[in-house]
Amino acid sequence: MARVASGGELAAALLMLLSYPCLVIAALLPSLWFFAAAGAVSYVTDWYLHQRRSYLINRLSKARAGLSLRFLLRELTLVLLMAQLNLANSRAFSAAIVCFLVFYGMQAPHSALITLIRNRRKLPFGTRNIDLSGMRITKAPSPVLISRAAEKMLHLDLFAVIGLLIYAKDGHLAYVYAGAALTLGLGIVYTLALAPYLTRRRLPAKTDEALAFMDTWLRAYRPTTVLYFSGSPDSAYQVNMWLDTMADLPGERPLVILRERAILLQLADTAVPVLCVPGAVHLMNMDLSTVRVALYPANVGKNIHLLRVPSMKHVFVGHGDSDKVASINPFSKAYDEVWTAGKAGRDRYALADVGVRDEDVVEVGRPQLAGIAAWDGAAASGIPTVLYAPTWEGWTDEPGNTSLILAGANIMRGLVGSATPVRVLYKPHPFTGTVNPKAKRAHEKVVAVLEKANAERAADPDWSARIAEGKAVQAAARAELASIQGELDSLVAEVTSAEGDMATMSRDSMADPELTARLAELRGRWNAAYWRSLSAWEHKVVTGPMPHLYECFNESDAMVSDISSVVSDFVATGKPYAITDSAQLGEEEFKRQNTAARAALVLDNSASRVGELVTAVVSPAGDPLAGPRREIKQYLLGPDHPTSIERFTAAVRELAHKADIRLTQQAALGQTGDADLLGGPTAQAR
Repeated sequence: MARVASGGELAAALLMLLSYPCLVIAALLPSLWFFAAAGAVSYVTDWYLHQRRSYLINRLSKARAGLSLRFLLRELTLVLLMAQLNLANSRAFSAAIVCFLVFYGMQAPHSALITLIRNRRKLPFGTRNIDLSGMRITKAPSPVLISRAAEKMLHLDLFAVIGLLIYAKDGHLAYVYAGAALTLGLGIVYTLALAPYLTRRRLPAKTDEALAFMDTWLRAYRPTTVLYFSGSPDSAYQVNMWLDTMADLPGERPLVILRERAILLQLADTAVPVLCVPGAVHLMNMDLSTVRVALYPANVGKNIHLLRVPSMKHVFVGHGDSDKVASINPFSKAYDEVWTAGKAGRDRYALADVGVRDEDVVEVGRPQLAGIAAWDGAAASGIPTVLYAPTWEGWTDEPGNTSLILAGANIMRGLVGSATPVRVLYKPHPFTGTVNPKAKRAHEKVVAVLEKANAERAADPDWSARIAEGKAVQAAARAELASIQGELDSLVAEVTSAEGDMATMSRDSMADPELTARLAELRGRWNAAYWRSLSAWEHKVVTGPMPHLYECFNESDAMVSDISSVVSDFVATGKPYAITDSAQLGEEEFKRQNTAARAALVLDNSASRVGELVTAVVSPAGDPLAGPRREIKQYLLGPDHPTSIERFTAAVRELAHKADIRLTQQAALGQTGDADLLGGPTAQAR
């Protein structure tokens, strides 16, 4: 329920929760030392959980046990302790009551100032790689003042609490007054220190001024192609996969438009201008008149805010091409065109009959796959590596969505127990377990199987020589990896050093070619060091954005997955792969319904045939699916020549030309009022 991330966090959570009944008991006994100890534990554990950004803190707030209430409870138990110590009639008791009343009265103006500063510093947009030097963006308040402000303010009560505890022990009233004076004085200073940041000269440009500046920039930059995205922070990968493609469009002036500030923070490195506009009205009133093509990686409700613009052509490009139902969403007919990787995507829409016309489907390939290394057809050397990359359970939670729940542990047991030893890489989907708790438990079972297999290999004398091999190389690689990670963290911290102040981050986030090149170099070195740091015999759970899934493709010799774009992309490697029929359709029906499965080894939920995949890796000459894989690659992804980026660029230019034709005809119609201008075949180009 607490969703703690570590044993230390769990211990802190339990100690914090136990400290409150201990404070009450200590006050009732009364026991000054017991109370002081319980109070110290309460303060320290609360602070630690805030430092770790524990989910429990959020849950306590939802349960009406938020930060302010927790501090108030500690102070009330202190008042109770003084009463039990027969100090209720003393001046110290009255001073404590007055101090805490005034202190909590100060929370309101302090909180109001923090809220006002944050709201008034919030621009109507966030940016990257857009020069905002002509717009007034003042320096943000120091993180000392703004970051975790409520927590810092409330912790000032420590002086008053310590003063009262010392008085309760030795009776010196001066400690009470000194503690109260420090608590209230510092609280007043903290509050007054925030006030200047609400003056005109300390605030950035107002909304109207900022929007006018952005329209001026848009008219000067004249963007032609827009990548538009809206989604949750976890879905940032869907837009990140298109950033390099946007940067590689020759002769175009690309622009990325985002709708959520959280996505802007999750966006990968890019030199393309990025504009984040959370407000629908602000977006709809921006000058995007030069944009001719808008690309949409996801079908979401906020797309309508750009789809309504008639001066541009709208294209659904998606974030993966697969046989999933999501790849034939009926909403796709809202776009002018739907771009697919190969003919398979075109045929899916034709068979689904969801209203997408064949002439509106364009095959452009998958530009993102340029970095995937093609298999040379040779047998794997050493210990083969098999990648297990299941998709997530999906919003519909249908049994065929993911193999993880019904077959994941069986797949793992089959691979780690293979007669031909293999190394397994397990890369779960980032959404795994977000809808169905069974998926999370299944993921944990898979991880447990791999950990057990690693422990058994480490204890097996027959493996001792293999395990000893390369230990020095792996240790050196791990040291290099730590060094590279430290430099990466440092460079990323420089970019996001504004402590969440979006105005300052936008001002300072201009593209730096040297920094971009350095980050790319470091990430390349990081990937190389990461794979060198792993033992050839050791199974590995691979999570997080690095290494990328495509890096896992290049590292592996085969893959087990589900019906998803992961399979369609893996087809580019030419390597053997297996797909699990979790819905138990039967192999024949499963292959009929799912194009990518026609060149795959189909597994049932028992995964009893997974050994055949390993055989195909070590004996490729006898692999009956090698030919079908070559055929399905072209069907799913299109031809190798011209390259995908060339086809993608041509599609952008052709659609932009259609948009220009339409605008010319609309202008002519407006001048003449002649509806026949829209009647010819050229005029009807979409």
